[in-house]
Amino acid sequence: MAAAPGKYNALMLRVLFLAFAIALPALPAWKAGAAKRNITPSEPIWMSGYASRDKPSEGVYAPIYAKALALKDNSGGLSVMVTADLVGFTRSVSDPIFAEAKKRYGLLRAQLVLNASHTHSGPVTGQLGRPTYRLDAKEAAVVERYTKRLIEDVVAVIGEAIDNLEPAEMAFEQGYAGFAVNRRRVGHREYPGPVDHDVPTMTLRAPGGELKALVFGYSCHATVMNQFEIHGDYPAFAQAELEKRYPGAVALFLNGCGADQNPLPRRKMELTRMYGEILAEAASQVLAGKMAPVAGPLSAAYKRLRGGLPASAGARGARAASARGNAAEKSNAQLLLEELESTGKLPNKYEYPTRVWRLGDNLTIVFLAGEVVVDYALQIRKIRLGRCLGVGLQRRRLRLHPHRAHHRRGRSTRDTSMLGYGWPSPWEPSIEKRILSAVDGLMGSLR
Repeated sequence: MAAAPGKYNALMLRVLFLAFAIALPALPAWKAGAAKRNITPSEPIWMSGYASRDKPSEGVYAPIYAKALALKDNSGGLSVMVTADLVGFTRSVSDPIFAEAKKRYGLLRAQLVLNASHTHSGPVTGQLGRPTYRLDAKEAAVVERYTKRLIEDVVAVIGEAIDNLEPAEMAFEQGYAGFAVNRRRVGHREYPGPVDHDVPTMTLRAPGGELKALVFGYSCHATVMNQFEIHGDYPAFAQAELEKRYPGAVALFLNGCGADQNPLPRRKMELTRMYGEILAEAASQVLAGKMAPVAGPLSAAYKRLRGGLPASAGARGARAASARGNAAEKSNAQLLLEELESTGKLPNKYEYPTRVWRLGDNLTIVFLAGEVVVDYALQIRKIRLGRCLGVGLQRRRLRLHPHRAHHRRGRSTRDTSMLGYGWPSPWEPSIEKRILSAVDGLMGSLR
C-alpha cells in the first residue's frame, strides 16, 4: 500500500472553536457515543517528528490510543471526530479510512474529522517521514504492517463510537494554560511572540449528569521529549489524567494552531507529565465552573482549495537544498530530483481541505489542514468576534502555512519548512488569503 517515495504525502489538520454568547432556544436532544482503541506498536518502529533520529524505537514508555466521538442530532445527522496519539495522518492512511467509513457508516468527508495530537514520540505511519528517514525494506515493512493495523483500528473505533450512541447533553467553555511559547522568540526575545493559551473544553453528559466524553484542546507542539520510547507526549498524559479524574469518560485531545508554538522548558519526562497535569487541571476547572449548553443541530461543510506553487522555485529550490540544506532537506531534495529525472516534472499543485462544523447557533468548529501557525486562529477569532481555539492534524503533505505576520518578524520558516515534507518550494503568496476566504465562505454557508 506504500506509495513511491517521491509521491510521499503527509497532512495535518487544524481546527478552531468559535463560541458566541447568545440566548439559546430549547435544546434539541443529542446522542453521543465515545470509544477508544490501543494503537501502540507491537514491535520496534521508526518514530516520526525528529530528523535527528537514526534508529527505530526502543520500547514503550506509555501506550498510545485512537479515540472517536460520534454525535447525532435530533434530525438524525451524524458526524464523527477521531483523535489519535500520532504526529499526523498521511493520505495513504486517511483516504482508506474515509472510503471505508463512507461504505460502512455513510459518513461523508464533511462529517468525519481525523485529528492527530502531533506527538513527536509516536510511530511513522504510511509515507509520513520517509523523505527524512529513507527506510530500508525491512524497516518499511514494519511501517506497512503497523499502518494496515492502524487503518483497521480507526475504522473500528468509529463504528464502536456509533454503536455507543446514547442521549446526551452538550456544553462548552474555555479554560487557560500557559506553557506554550512562540518558538520564534527563542534566541530572539526582541521578536513578537503571539500565542493562544485557550483550552476549549466540550462535555457530553448523560441526562442524569454522568460525564460520557470530554473534548479539550491546546495550540502547542507535542515535543517535550525527543528520545526513542513510544508515548503520546503531554497531550496523552493530559487525557490519561482526565480519564482518571472522571472514571467512565473518554477524554479526547484536539491539537490546535500551534505550528510555531513549543512547550518550554522541555526535554525532561517530568515536564511532559507536568504539562499534561496542567492541561488536565485547566479542563477540570472549566468543568467545575459554569458551562454554556450547546444546542443542535450539527451541520457540516467541506471544501478543497485548488492552487499551485511558484513555478520558478521547484527544481532550483530542490537543487539548492540538496547542496546546502540540512540532513532532512537534502534527503527530501534528493527524492524530488529523482522524481524530476524519472517523470520530467515536480509536484506543482495542491488540494487543501477545509471543514467547518456548526453546532446550533453558539458553537462553530473550523478545521484547517497542515501545521498552521497561531496567527490563523487569532485572525479568525478577530473576524468572527468569537472566542477561538485551534486544533487538528489530518491528511496531506504540508508543513507550515505562512502568515504574512511571520515575514515581518525577521525569522520565517517559509523558505525551507516545506522541503522536508515532499514539496519542492514554499507556498504561493496568496495562500493566507485563500485559506481565510474559504473559511469565511464555509462559515457563511452554515449560518
